[in-house]
Amino acid sequence: MPNPSHAIRRLRPFLDEHPRLKQTLKNFDDGASRARGGLAAKFPGLIKPQPRQLTIAITAQCNFRCIGCRYGRDFMVGEQLSLDVVKGVLDDARDAGVNIVRFYGGEPLLHKDLHHMVRHAANLGLEVYVTTNAILLDRRADELVDAGLKWVSMGFYGFGETFDAYTQRPGKFEEFIESVTNVRARHRENLDVQLNYVVVRPLAGIDKLDEAWAFAVEHDLFFHLDLYGYSVPFFSRGPDDELAFLPGDEPMLKALVERLLELKAQRPDRFPHHEAFIRSIPDWVVQCEDMRVPCDAYQLLWIGADGSLQLCDTAFPLGNVNESRLKDLVFTDEHKRAARDGFALKCPNCTCKVDSRIRRHGPSWRRYNQPGSELSGLQERS
Repeated sequence: MPNPSHAIRRLRPFLDEHPRLKQTLKNFDDGASRARGGLAAKFPGLIKPQPRQLTIAITAQCNFRCIGCRYGRDFMVGEQLSLDVVKGVLDDARDAGVNIVRFYGGEPLLHKDLHHMVRHAANLGLEVYVTTNAILLDRRADELVDAGLKWVSMGFYGFGETFDAYTQRPGKFEEFIESVTNVRARHRENLDVQLNYVVVRPLAGIDKLDEAWAFAVEHDLFFHLDLYGYSVPFFSRGPDDELAFLPGDEPMLKALVERLLELKAQRPDRFPHHEAFIRSIPDWVVQCEDMRVPCDAYQLLWIGADGSLQLCDTAFPLGNVNESRLKDLVFTDEHKRAARDGFALKCPNCTCKVDSRIRRHGPSWRRYNQPGSELSGLQERS
């Protein structure tokens, strides 16, 4: 099945200067995707691997010990990818049709060769971004921007003591603030920064959301939501499952959604999530694996710090790039089967790519693309 979004992405520099045309084409692309998805539900053979985004966890090392994460604790301990392996992966990924590369961890800024990886990806014409906790960003931003980095996303875990408690690193919040402030002062014009607000139960209060939003506005950051990742192997539910939402959380979740929609209306340019996705959040975080929305994983590839290749970070192993070239592991029968099975949710399910999944799934789009549709699934289950 052809992928219009690939063509739209190639036109991105032009479309960024013509936002109305960009939105029109995006709406058309979503409609075409819903039509393709409807056909694929009846004819699964239509789903084939179309890798467009590659996530590479270049190191399992981390300088935080977040209560919601196993990196730096007991997940792939001591593992790290070499520069040569990553360069080979990038070469093969470009040839396979990938156009977006995300360097991840662990904490990717702990890898001494990150700037060389960024430069290689940029020289290949790939869009490249880094997901970081930002503590080391002030120290490394100049060399990364010089290498061609134009986009950074960073996790955000609350203000002050809330941040320090979540990361289990007392005093790090002040370092985080200083690092972000300095980087924005030097690179506001040539480095976009996105704040990833982690939607877990302790951070779902309106007061905490408003603090994060004010920080994003002050520093001119894009605002992104990362939902509670119940099934991701490196995710932790926290002590006593404190990060998980419960069916009794309806009032808190309803208030959260209402406030998010207000913020979206204030700054749609900085809060790119669709309203339909925002309204679906309560169902995603409470229903979890029962949220049956077909997955876009056929457009993804994920590589762990130990070289393991999967369709996504949750399921469908395809090999190891420390042992084989990426080009020999993609578009195989196993990859094709994984693409079909991922679309059909023959997996633990997850909260990855949830915005596009809602927009591209006809029944979900019709359900959530209307005011008042939040909590619909929770009401049905009660």
